Amino acid sequence: MTTVSAVNDAEELKEPKDATRLGGARPARSAGRRGRAATRRRSTVLTYVGLTAAAGVAVFPLLFMILSSLKPDNQIFADLGTPRAFLPVGELSLDNYAGVFQRVPAGRFIANSLIVTVLIVGLGLVVNSMIGFAISRMRWRGKHLILSLVLATLMVPFETIAVPLVYWVASLPHVSWAGDGFLVTQGMLNTYSVQVLPFVANALAIFLFAQHFSDIPKEIDEAARVDGAGWWTIYRRIAVPLSGPTFATVAIITMLPAWNSYLWPLMVIQQESLRPASVGMQYFFQLNPVWGEIMAYGTLITLPVLIVFVAFQRSFVASLAGTAVKG
Repeated sequence: MTTVSAVNDAEELKEPKDATRLGGARPARSAGRRGRAATRRRSTVLTYVGLTAAAGVAVFPLLFMILSSLKPDNQIFADLGTPRAFLPVGELSLDNYAGVFQRVPAGRFIANSLIVTVLIVGLGLVVNSMIGFAISRMRWRGKHLILSLVLATLMVPFETIAVPLVYWVASLPHVSWAGDGFLVTQGMLNTYSVQVLPFVANALAIFLFAQHFSDIPKEIDEAARVDGAGWWTIYRRIAVPLSGPTFATVAIITMLPAWNSYLWPLMVIQQESLRPASVGMQYFFQLNPVWGEIMAYGTLITLPVLIVFVAFQRSFVASLAGTAVKG
């Protein structure tokens, strides 16, 4: 009995200590959770503040350009250096947009850029995706060497090959429709072809397609080959339907340089009726520049790019996020 009583007394003495220890651990855990939650909230707030600041840096120039296109020149200069430059205040009108079409053939320039851009993007999606598919899915000798050579071209600035390229396109034959048949002439200068063909194949686009197609399980190809499908069927019915985000990404990254092309059309296009929108900007600086009209013209040639990006931004972000996770 004495032994049992001693044991009970020892257990009673331990219970307050254990209770104190457990009671002290719970507040510590709760404090730790609160601290981590506060850290996450601070991180989220800082992230949103940083993103808002970055968005402001990108949006303010566009906002200034759009609002300035609606103001006369005297008000544009009066509002500089004040918050009014970014506010829709004062005399707002569409006179500058009307002046744009009176001073230059803006409609023709924008139509030329649209034609060239659509052809480059459309042909580029087909050609670059087929090359990327052949490199990533088909078995043939030297494909890794070819891919390395294609990527090596990314290190060569376009300005270094522009002059030799002008010589080549001036010597190549050009096929055109003459109304009653095809006409073959020497030289591709002053044509839509010279603005499109040199830029259809794109090294970055080929790399993106090759990387994406290589992530598709190879067992799908084997199953399709067993069913009698050829490479063209596998490409058209399997690879392409699974590559929507990549196609959208490539469309955006090839559209931007095609739409904003300036140096190359300036070198190979002398006819006004074939000049793109970027080259048309120089018309406004030849005599007395009207800055309201310049801002209006800049707005006209910027809006299509913004519209395309907004339309495809989900696929663009999904493709980049997928690439980041795989990498």
